[in-house]
Amino acid sequence: MRTQSKLYFHLIIGAVLLVIIAVLALNTGVYDFGGMSPFKVLWQYIKGDPGLSLSDKYVIWDVRAARIIMAILIGSMLAVSGTSLQGLFKNPLATGDLIGLTSGATLLAAIAIVLGGHFKQYLPEVVQFSIVGIAAFIGSFLSMMLVYRISTAGGKTNVVMMLLSGVAITAIGFSITGFLIYISKDEQLRDLTFWNLGSLAAATWTKNIILTVVLIISYIILLPKGKALNAMMLGEKDAQHLGINVEKLKKQIIIIVALMVGTCVAFSGTIGFVGLIVPYILRLLFKSNYTFILPLSALCGSILLLTADTFSRSIVEPSELPIGILTALMGGPIFIAILVKFKKSL
Repeated sequence: MRTQSKLYFHLIIGAVLLVIIAVLALNTGVYDFGGMSPFKVLWQYIKGDPGLSLSDKYVIWDVRAARIIMAILIGSMLAVSGTSLQGLFKNPLATGDLIGLTSGATLLAAIAIVLGGHFKQYLPEVVQFSIVGIAAFIGSFLSMMLVYRISTAGGKTNVVMMLLSGVAITAIGFSITGFLIYISKDEQLRDLTFWNLGSLAAATWTKNIILTVVLIISYIILLPKGKALNAMMLGEKDAQHLGINVEKLKKQIIIIVALMVGTCVAFSGTIGFVGLIVPYILRLLFKSNYTFILPLSALCGSILLLTADTFSRSIVEPSELPIGILTALMGGPIFIAILVKFKKSL
């Protein structure tokens, strides 16, 4: 009971911090609302005030509000996916972008962008509009399965093999993506640049609805796995003795993480290191207690990405710095710190 109270306390503190950052993000931007506060414009929009101009409505609702919600959703899912993989593989370096999931998703998304026009007309109309998202999910799932197959033997996952196979898959994925960039047309080149650098500029409420559905389904399955991941820290055999169905747990985490990473890449491009930074910081505070780390990572991932996106929109106004650059700048030093700390065990 005391542990639950402590968790709820930290969740409330995190939620308050997220709301404060969201308020600051809503107030950040070069667009002038004619002297009015963005919060007043948003309130008038919600009330349906006919006096608001179309440009004010578009900027406050379809640009700023939609973008804030997308940052919250994608940041949360990227952090939880990294935390889940680290718990499953018992290694602080196991994140979607470091073991090839992101590059696999980016590769198939790039194939869909560049070559999709040749076969898109043969697909059902519903699939045509979401072909890039479907391709990104398939790419992340195939990458995850390939890494898992290469690095697992006799029911045990070799961490070094996992990281090396992830590096190899990332290299192959980005080399093929580079070739696609070389043969792409101008419009396709802009889209591919968006995927590689990462951005939330294309946020829409339709995408947010899809992300919300994926998040709810994923969290219903993943968030209750804290105790199971704690048991996995003891080793697979000990976890089985404690009543954990290890193989079922592995399959569930692999599929759900592939779904989350694939969907995030489909809508925002490559945003790296969120799944590395958040669980690393939480582990410093709560050790390797996944009953704490999993739900808190969902909230802290949102805080991190929303903060980074707000900075990306304000550092080089009126232009925008790709958010993938900022998260890489933050994640690089932490990655080195983890390597230095765990170099003996790795």
